[in-house]
Amino acid sequence: MKQTNVGVIGVGSMGYNHVRIYSELENTNLMAISDMMRGTLDKVSKEFNTIGYVDYDNILKLDDIEIVNICVPTVYHYNVVMDAIEAGKNVLVEKPIALEISEAQKMIDAAKDAGVTLATGHVERFNPAVRVAKQLIEDGEIGEIVTANSKRLGPFPPRIRDVGVAIDLAIHDIDIFNYIFESHPTTVFANMSSKLANCEFEDHAEIMTKYDNGALSILETNWLTPYKKRQLNITGVDGIISVDYGNQTVTLYKENNQVKNVKVKNKEPLKEELKSFVNAVNTKTEPEVSGLDGFKALKIVKAAMQSSKEQRLVHLD
Repeated sequence: MKQTNVGVIGVGSMGYNHVRIYSELENTNLMAISDMMRGTLDKVSKEFNTIGYVDYDNILKLDDIEIVNICVPTVYHYNVVMDAIEAGKNVLVEKPIALEISEAQKMIDAAKDAGVTLATGHVERFNPAVRVAKQLIEDGEIGEIVTANSKRLGPFPPRIRDVGVAIDLAIHDIDIFNYIFESHPTTVFANMSSKLANCEFEDHAEIMTKYDNGALSILETNWLTPYKKRQLNITGVDGIISVDYGNQTVTLYKENNQVKNVKVKNKEPLKEELKSFVNAVNTKTEPEVSGLDGFKALKIVKAAMQSSKEQRLVHLD
């Protein structure tokens, strides 16, 4: 089995899990990690018996490394990704792809010019419950989709300091809506504000988007709820699909009070995501969640933020 050499830049909460999974996969070799926090770096490199660098340039200088996963704070995505692409590395960058739309576009263009793969880490795409729901839709179980609504709620995470709840959480469901509808949004309207004294960005958001196939999405997310809730409901003319992201369950509701708990084979979404990315690199095929997918999700979030700020409907091209 071909061993693909991997490096991970940023090994905090999310990056740690990337490191853990790459150390478990049979077809990957975790060569090196990097983190600006020496204490974190030393702890993780010791646990997984790998080389650790404070300066991520040392990872990019390793010719044998083919894949670099970037899990640094969002404000650093653009610079680190562009450096990795310039070094000829295939890159998976955690969501959001970038802080600004212009940055995301430059990253996509740079990857294309360099002939390397760029993927965005929208992990919910690899949630087995989402995959089952998608298959039910494709099988015509609920007919034409009318609306999809999601709730992604929970307490404030102190580790998130550079973005608000829209870019940190709402972008998950926006990407899932794009995936489910297989359509382009035409308008977005949103309301956001900050209620928490320790949060300088928005801590709750309500976003409604209309797609060019006529479907509507309604999204509620916040850092105000004392418990976590991750729920997706998809309504069609012939039924409703209810997805619990966290428990990985799918329930199908049909007419005449028919209720079916659909079988879902539970898997770790992040592991499925990294396996898929490695396969895309090795087979030189398009990743399941490309840089362009990340760009589209970011563009919608930015339009929602504009809508809230200006209190008006925003049209998307």
